[in-house]
Amino acid sequence: MGVLGGLYLAQGIPTYLLLVALPPIMRESGASRTAIGLFSLLMLPLILKFLVAPLVDRWSPWPGLGHRRGWIVPTQLLVSAGIASMALVEPSNVAVLFAICISITVVSSVQDIATDGYAVRQLTDRSRSMGNAVQAGAVALGVIIGGTAALVIFHVAGWQTMILLVASLSLLPLLAALAMPPEPQATAHDRIKPASLLAFFRRPNAWLILGFALTYRASEGLVRGMEGTYLVDSKVPTDWIGYLSGGAAATAGLVGVAIAALLIRKAGLTATLVLLGGLRSLCFLAFALNALGIMPGIWVALSASAFQTLIRYMELVAIYSFFMQSSSNDQPGTDFTILACAELIIYMAGASIAGLLADKLGYPALFSTATVISLAGMALSVWFLRRIGHCSKAPVTAGV
Repeated sequence: MGVLGGLYLAQGIPTYLLLVALPPIMRESGASRTAIGLFSLLMLPLILKFLVAPLVDRWSPWPGLGHRRGWIVPTQLLVSAGIASMALVEPSNVAVLFAICISITVVSSVQDIATDGYAVRQLTDRSRSMGNAVQAGAVALGVIIGGTAALVIFHVAGWQTMILLVASLSLLPLLAALAMPPEPQATAHDRIKPASLLAFFRRPNAWLILGFALTYRASEGLVRGMEGTYLVDSKVPTDWIGYLSGGAAATAGLVGVAIAALLIRKAGLTATLVLLGGLRSLCFLAFALNALGIMPGIWVALSASAFQTLIRYMELVAIYSFFMQSSSNDQPGTDFTILACAELIIYMAGASIAGLLADKLGYPALFSTATVISLAGMALSVWFLRRIGHCSKAPVTAGV
């Protein structure tokens, strides 16, 4: 569990530096909301990584370190170097900063495939819920380092100091990678197997599982893409945003993931997802009412943002447990990556147009649309889960 937590921390630090800390810093430096919204395209490599997932499952660039560790160690070194190079660019230089950030996400996405494959292989039905709680907790710690610490340090010491410190901290997860038990390199027989992408879609219920991945969190990109920017436009200081994201992430990491695991065991996956989807929709509605002036004040927006963070990490425990349960042992990285990419593609679409919608229609319309989509997506995803359970004649909570 310690190794698993370290490996997912390696994913969280660069992700939340780019997606949580960078948007409000860019806004404060004069970047437009449309440009900030387009930075959500940084998620494109995370969405397309399924194309290289079979390669990561079958081959390693550094066989002496073991199969998946041979991917994780060199990619982590490259990610840290990429973060450090951002110190050479001002946060207002949108074009150059985007080029560096897209390079970081390309390398990080490859590392993510290897980490997910390792997790699917190591976790059993008994340990999966605990493993996914550790995973979500590590992501929350990544928010604290890459998001909260970055914003606070930027406010106190400036851009270059913040970037170099985060780059240094991003090297710490290498200790977890070095502690991984070595895995055997794939054999020649493994490498000539048919395309793994097609193998996933030949499995029973594959399209139903994919439908769930595409629908449950379909609304989140619209809100997350502009949440930090909305808080800045509401006159919330950037260091406050940092404290908020860090405090909410710490709470979610310590409390939310444990509550989610308990809810799944006691009430089942479907009931838990209905509850969390309804609470998420209320958060989005609070943003809409705040933007409309019906529930004015920065504390309404801050409270909605904090509670939404708690709900998001609880959702991660449930959906990632389900994704891992639905992944085969023959190609764990590929199967999990396909499902994670399906979820991200809808998120990116919403986040990419969020800035444009905010500029053209305003924040009230943006958040109201997200609320409606959240409720509709929750209902549709529950239908998919019930169909999966009916077709397999086994409860979808098995192993969660």
